Formats: sequence, C-alpha cells, structure tokens
Amino acid sequence: MSLAATATWLVPAPAPVCRPLATALRIPCRLDHERGVAVTFDDGPHEEGTPAVLDILAQKGARATFFLVGEQVARRPALARRIVAEGHEVALHGYRHTLLLRRRTSELAADLDRCLATIADVTGVAPTLYRPPYGVFSAGALELVRERGWLPLLWSTWGRDWRRRTTPQEIARLATRGLRAGDVVLLHDSDAYSSAGSWRNTAAALPSVLDAAAALGVPLVAVSQST
Repeated sequence: MSLAATATWLVPAPAPVCRPLATALRIPCRLDHERGVAVTFDDGPHEEGTPAVLDILAQKGARATFFLVGEQVARRPALARRIVAEGHEVALHGYRHTLLLRRRTSELAADLDRCLATIADVTGVAPTLYRPPYGVFSAGALELVRERGWLPLLWSTWGRDWRRRTTPQEIARLATRGLRAGDVVLLHDSDAYSSAGSWRNTAAALPSVLDAAAALGVPLVAVSQST
C-alpha cells in the first residue's frame, strides 16, 4: 500500500477521541434524538459479567445495547439469547476482537459475515448496528459497513472501565460527567480483551450510571429500539 493510500486508510482511526472528525465522517456518537440515554456494552457475552449486568438492568427496569463478539456468542449462546429475551438490543462487534487497521477489507467482510450469521443463528436477530473493536474504523471498514446498510456507532461518554487500576467510583464519574439526553454511554460487560476481572468494577458502577441517566427524566433506551 502506498503512503497516500495508507494515510487515507487511517483517516477514521482517531474518531473515537476526536469528535469533529467523527462528525465530518458522519459517524454517530450520540442518538439522533434526545428522548433517552443509551447505555451500551462491548465485548460480551461473558459468563460472569453479562449475567451481573443483566440482573442490574432488570432491577432498574433499564434497556441497553450489547455489542457482541461472535466468538463469545459461539461459546455462550444461552447468554446471547438471554440478552434478547430480556428486551435488550444486540449489535455487531465483529467475530474476532481485532484492530481493523490491520485487516484487509475482504478479511473484515468475512469476519462480519461470520459474526452476523452467528448472532442471527443463536438469537434469531440480525443486527444492523456496528461498533468496531476499540472503536477504531479504517476507511475500508467504514465504507463496507455503509455498503451493507448498517449504522456505525461510537459513543459520547465512557467509563474507561477496562483499566486495571480503576474503581467503580471512577467509572461512574467518567461515564456520567456532563451526561445529557441523547448520550451514548460505553461500558464493558466482559474482560475477555481487557484487564482480568474488570467487569466487576463495571457491574459495581452500573447502578450509579443508571441512576444518573434516570435523573435526567428520560428513559434508558436501546439504540435502534429508541427511534
């Protein structure tokens, strides 16, 4: 790949931390309305983290969106089915949790096909909402997702809950800092690709995050189901 082609390929990569770039590339970071707050979870399902999160969501009467990794769905199909059965949304996070900048578009297409087929076969739902691993798009990935008619989505606030030395209090503080209607909150219900046991901090922080969102006077909604 030439230097110019490489530069083009990398253009979308900083979008998760550069809101003007995400806006310029038309990658949503918020809901397209302000009628709710969407809490989203990446990297599951996880044998311990996902049930812990689901139990809390049920206690609070909250809906959420789970960006599922295909290989984890294949390992824990019952948990993927539970997510759907309890009224939550499932979305695509790839079959393998690999940085897209290192993947050819053809390789990514095969990965997404496998992810979609796995989720659909297990849950009966064919998602059309996609977030890449680490939130990092390549130019080819962004084009591919749009060609399929899928919605790419990042986030507007996050708890940075994958870190080894964080705390539930810090996760809740970061996730709710400046929180407003229309925000998309990023958390993780799995430690499969992050610090061991990190889901425990997430689960401990989640009630505070949900309470802060509810205090805004708008519902906690799943992304696609909120329109």
